[in-house]
Amino acid sequence: MISEKINTVLVLAPHTDDGEFGCGGTISKLISEGKEVHYVAFSSCEKSVPKQFPKDILITEVKAATKKLGIREENLSILKYDVRTFNYHRQDILDDLINLRSKIKPDLVLIPSLNDVHQDHETVAKEALRAFKFTNLLSYELPWNNFNFSMDLFISLSEENLSSKIEALKQYKSQGGRNYASEEFIRSLAITRGTQIGESFAEVFEVIRLVY
Repeated sequence: MISEKINTVLVLAPHTDDGEFGCGGTISKLISEGKEVHYVAFSSCEKSVPKQFPKDILITEVKAATKKLGIREENLSILKYDVRTFNYHRQDILDDLINLRSKIKPDLVLIPSLNDVHQDHETVAKEALRAFKFTNLLSYELPWNNFNFSMDLFISLSEENLSSKIEALKQYKSQGGRNYASEEFIRSLAITRGTQIGESFAEVFEVIRLVY
């Protein structure tokens, strides 16, 4: 258990599936421990959807994926920012985050790394730092976007947690062509992080702020 003081968790995903990739196992674990988890995706990436799929396919897929993790439907929010344009909408995103802070009052917020090289991820991370400057903040790992990542906090996962993450990511059939979306990669990364702490599986986080 992370802390008895942490009961409400907010996951910020710049794009649908970022939260599952970065901390899907941890989401599963938190929910199994009775925590309330909210998930906000800032874009359904309609401009990046492969041509053979409906433009809104990622909305359907993120609903199915978060359900696999145990997130309640009413705790999922999907915003409508266009992919790769977040840096032009910093103030709007900050306003959205401040509204989320007031509405949800999270004890912990999970965000991309402040060093993430994707412009949308970087924008969400830095605006979250402003909006939640008095809140526990952890950054999740996305190795393909993280040239630098400080492995400060490891969260051990059970086979059930990892399987929930894998099943969630399988819902993104429109994104299946990426090599890091494969079950082999997801499992091997969890094994690697688990090996580093003497456990079977784990996910790792950068600690921005953690108050006990």
